[in-house]
Amino acid sequence: MRETRPFKITRMSSPAPRSASSAPETSRRDAVRSAAEASVPAALGDLGRLVRIPSIAFPGFDRAEVARSAAAVKELAEGLGIFDRVEVKTAVIPETGAEGMPAVLASRAAKNGKPTILLYAHHDVQPVGDEALWESAPFEPTVRDGRLYGRGAADDKAGVMAHIGALRALVEALGDDFDLGVNLFIEGEEEAGSASFAAFLRENADALRADVIVVADSGNWDADTPALTVSLRGNARFTLTVKTLEHASHSGMFGGAVPDAMLATVKLLSTLWDEDGAVAVEGLRERDAATPDYSEETLRSEAGLPAGVSPIGRGTILSRIWNKPTVTVTGIDYPSVRNASNTLTPELSLVISARVAPGQDAREAYEAIEAHLRAHAPFGAELTFSDVDCGNPFLVDTSGAAVAEARAALETGYGTSPVDIGVGGSIPFIADLVSEFPAAQILVTGVEDPHARAHSPNESLHLDTFRRALVSEALLLESLDSGADGGEAA
Repeated sequence: MRETRPFKITRMSSPAPRSASSAPETSRRDAVRSAAEASVPAALGDLGRLVRIPSIAFPGFDRAEVARSAAAVKELAEGLGIFDRVEVKTAVIPETGAEGMPAVLASRAAKNGKPTILLYAHHDVQPVGDEALWESAPFEPTVRDGRLYGRGAADDKAGVMAHIGALRALVEALGDDFDLGVNLFIEGEEEAGSASFAAFLRENADALRADVIVVADSGNWDADTPALTVSLRGNARFTLTVKTLEHASHSGMFGGAVPDAMLATVKLLSTLWDEDGAVAVEGLRERDAATPDYSEETLRSEAGLPAGVSPIGRGTILSRIWNKPTVTVTGIDYPSVRNASNTLTPELSLVISARVAPGQDAREAYEAIEAHLRAHAPFGAELTFSDVDCGNPFLVDTSGAAVAEARAALETGYGTSPVDIGVGGSIPFIADLVSEFPAAQILVTGVEDPHARAHSPNESLHLDTFRRALVSEALLLESLDSGADGGEAA
């Protein structure tokens, strides 16, 4: 029988800080690693507390829960006792004038010429979807078979706690007077599109400025093998409304002569893909880059693809996921099965989410899709485009010294060499980070494994992967603190 139990919070009392001089240089790394291993139970306990907060930043959900989540993260940051200031802050969304969701910002100045690191994660989560598909309540953290289940358990409250746990280990091993500068930025609206992110960066640039930025919002090759994400696809998301009639009409009286909106939409959408399921939109580009071996069997296991359903697209499987564009219909407003009637529907709306290959501007990709749809609209259907949201793809510069330090820390923490991976998903705000801090080295890491099911029912965190990720980050912090002088911040 599988082990299934509610996840109970266990809090660890704060250790008495020791000075950095109490840890001899030869034993610093071992002391940090031991402290990191010991900090995992408390970090998981705090993670359970965060998972219980339904911090969904989407319109229509309770903003107060996002504020409650931010307050809980602020308390965790304050408990470290290392920051010069810890604040919950918001920024105004330029396009609408509305207030963005609360983020937590903490900063600690570097000393003695050491570098500053910015640790990023987000405390907001996706909606739960159909709760009936969850094997346990989405906001009741539950352990089954070595995994912690709950919305946000992996994406990205585990990222929050990897940062907090790693900093706890650094303080436990070295005391609170280490020289490394640390800025902590825990965003509150990443899942909802980071609408105020760019404004937040501009308004808080001095508090966020860093030489190295760690974004803990990606994944690993598998549960045992760490990864650095070196490429991310961009995204272009929009709402398409298709209209063919001034009003609804009886499908028996006029069907066969009058096109309804669904007929037009089905014919229109079918032009977006070829017979292999590959995107067939002129102007969408792909990246030419080698990919590691990855079998169809692995794809079926990780994606839940049944034996009778064929994969789509052409080329290596990972090239389709990492380096080629996609177009997906993710939502539709149309009468439900329950409300079906013999009616020709005059218009419908649907959400189209496209992934943009690294190297192509997301706005350019959106314009190519819009042009394609307009050119292929059947029966003279009227098309309206709204709620356009674009985020650019990202390619990491892996030549920096911090990348080498991160790889060494991951190899020690996981016990196996890390791999460089691309990710089919998007983290659009990274382009904003590059724009605001062009000299910073950006490391995209994560605590997820391929079975985490982020954004889906039964999202989960592999507990041993979390432990290794926390240890690795603590070792990276120690390495940056003990290394050569960092010079000017970015």
